[in-house]
Amino acid sequence: MARRKRIYKKSVRPDSKYGNMLVGKFMNSLIRDGKKNLAEKVVYEAFNIIHSQTKRGGLNIFEQAVKNISPLVELKSRRIGGANYQVPVSVIGERRTTLAIRWIKAAADSKKGKKMAQKLAEELIDAANKTGAAMKKREDVHRMAEANKAFAHFA
Repeated sequence: MARRKRIYKKSVRPDSKYGNMLVGKFMNSLIRDGKKNLAEKVVYEAFNIIHSQTKRGGLNIFEQAVKNISPLVELKSRRIGGANYQVPVSVIGERRTTLAIRWIKAAADSKKGKKMAQKLAEELIDAANKTGAAMKKREDVHRMAEANKAFAHFA
């Protein structure tokens, strides 16, 4: 018998400008104090900054960034015989995008001294080019999973 409750899928509405579900999900993650309008402004302004700097669409860069940051494996803690082991587990579809969005947002938040739209634009461009803090987080997770590959049989 399962120990956890059943998880029900939440329906995410696509964003108003592009009609993209991924952008809608990203905006929902940026919301603070229930101000979705502010989150929309930040994302669209970041896309405009990206377009002016790279001459490619902000949406294209965003999708490429999420694809690059999405992890293939993650570590789950398992308690076996009184000891905790970090067991590498492959990541499935929806969780991959969720982790990528979370890491991009955290990397943009950690930068100081600029507007959020500017920080977000810089992080998305870095992620699309496979550099930056979010990409470092992904590499760290993959490195840890590789180091703990000996415990994979506990999965």
